[in-house]
Amino acid sequence: MILTSANTLENKTIMEYKGIVTGESLIGANIYKDLFSGVRDVVGGRTSTYEEEIKKARDIAFQSMKEKAEQLGANAIIGLKISYDNLGGTMGNTILITAYGTAIIYE
Repeated sequence: MILTSANTLENKTIMEYKGIVTGESLIGANIYKDLFSGVRDVVGGRTSTYEEEIKKARDIAFQSMKEKAEQLGANAIIGLKISYDNLGGTMGNTILITAYGTAIIYE
């Protein structure tokens, strides 16, 4: 399945728009405790463990979004956007990652 942030597919004809699809994933507060208590895994000033957890969560959101598009019979998602939100409050430092776009059928 093609995923793109573009609103079109070059050299492809969009046959049908199937609708908006989303995928979500949460990173819980425990990652903060693990990362910032004691020894940190820092490479070149970046926290590589944290980046890896964000990547895993983003991949989960993408996979969920793709599964929903496939259920609609789509073979691509265009206009892809990704949102990162700190839920804070009663959710602690939980981060919600949302991926969304328009499921389409193209030829």
